[in-house]
Amino acid sequence: MSSDHLTELIIFTTLFLVVSGMGFVAARWRRPETMGSLDEWGLGGRSFGSWITWFLIGGDLYTAYTFVAVPALVFGAGAMGFYAVPYTVVVYPLVFLVLIRLWSVSHVHGFVTPADFVRARFGSSALALAVAVTGIAATMPYIALQLVGIEAVLKAMDITGHWPIIIAFAILAAYTYQSGLRAPALIAFVKDSLIYVVIIVAVIYIPTQLGGWGEIFGAAEEKFARSPAPNDGVLLNGSNQLNYAMLALGSALALFLYPHSVTGILAARNRDVIKRNMSALPAYSLLLGLIALLGFMAIAADVKPIGSDTNTVVPVLFDSVFPSWFAGIAYAAIGIGALVPAAIMSIAAANLFTRNIYREYLRRDATDAEEAAVSKIVSLVVKLGAVACILLLDPEFSIDLQLIGGVVILQTLPAVAIGLMTRWFHRWALLAGWAAGLAAGLWMLYTIPNPAKGKDHFGGSAFALSELGFDTTMTVYAGVIALAVNLVVAVLATVALRAAKVPDGADATRLTDYTADQGDPRVKDLDLDTGAGTST
Repeated sequence: MSSDHLTELIIFTTLFLVVSGMGFVAARWRRPETMGSLDEWGLGGRSFGSWITWFLIGGDLYTAYTFVAVPALVFGAGAMGFYAVPYTVVVYPLVFLVLIRLWSVSHVHGFVTPADFVRARFGSSALALAVAVTGIAATMPYIALQLVGIEAVLKAMDITGHWPIIIAFAILAAYTYQSGLRAPALIAFVKDSLIYVVIIVAVIYIPTQLGGWGEIFGAAEEKFARSPAPNDGVLLNGSNQLNYAMLALGSALALFLYPHSVTGILAARNRDVIKRNMSALPAYSLLLGLIALLGFMAIAADVKPIGSDTNTVVPVLFDSVFPSWFAGIAYAAIGIGALVPAAIMSIAAANLFTRNIYREYLRRDATDAEEAAVSKIVSLVVKLGAVACILLLDPEFSIDLQLIGGVVILQTLPAVAIGLMTRWFHRWALLAGWAAGLAAGLWMLYTIPNPAKGKDHFGGSAFALSELGFDTTMTVYAGVIALAVNLVVAVLATVALRAAKVPDGADATRLTDYTADQGDPRVKDLDLDTGAGTST
């Protein structure tokens, strides 16, 4: 480490340790009589109000990886990097319509995971298992990518080796194990406040150092004019407009299918909390737009990524423009920004394993305390797996895994999101659609090259329509096509199975369950033996 970064390192370390201390203190915050249940450890007692939920969900969705990856994409490809802004605008009305129903039915039956709901709605343990495994598989690389954000900051401070990341995640694992969801809920206040301060200062201060916004956009336009990639530029063109729109739509549909997003929703106190948050959370979309502009600022500042790691462009920009003390605060915002989502993701993945694999197939008579104990252990294992991804794999491969994860999690939409609105689909048809969508999505991703990175496969998510026989240079997001395959198969299979009079699973939910609110007198425990319908 160079002495030039000593001030930055001291401020970064101090803030990181203060926030970690808050994670341990969170175990005493709103402390219940016992943490021995998933309702308390995994969902914070289902008691979070509007402000806590706003910071928790915002801290969950806008991660350290978002902070570094969105500007890096704008830095490298230009306008395509702004897809993240419209998709976070589109997502909240969709969530308002769907997930408020999931909160209600989960409140009545004691559901902890989306797979719990699917198990009861369609009477199928096999379909629930598919949703659970899909959720875990999509979440694991997402946790690893939070480490990518921390690693980018450490590189900017000339810190090499993986030992700081191992220490950071050991601390994270310890306070998550002790405090459960209360830890990221409390830390989210600090994380989001720091990020808002850093970004507001950045969009005001940095342009004054670079000659104004005209110079910034002029430098970006000049760079992309020299780019050999035809789709790069400060504006979209005829080849990438459809992909931009579909990527935004597909990402919006996928965002709240991720288990960690659902966890934040289920931890809310009542339906009004969710309604208020879906109205207020678009404020983060404004923040995200400002974050994306950092990519153009990095071009104007003539930032050079460290090695081939484009995720370092934002930390290097901060290092070159800000005084050391504020750069340290900015680095801490990114580092702390990794802790909140990583904690929630590990809790969500652990809850899926415990409820829908361990209890369903290994210990059907597991007590609440046993469930909580298993989830705590699994959350540690999940974090170890994320660290192993960074230690053993090329970080670029971790990014590819996250790309795959987005396409994969979309295949749970028919069972989870559409299942909240209608029971029309047959359980076996949903399984067939899920399998077909996964196969189609993975095949398309496999065929996408990235010559710039020397990759023949899994080089991006923009699938060329020419591969399907169309005479066009246009591309489209592979996840949307895979979802379309999923839905077509599910519809056709449902019609065929209904015609053949193949028995369907029993629906353990009632119409009134989907509008229940705080204080509902009905039972909240899901009885997997009698209340979830016929097992498949």
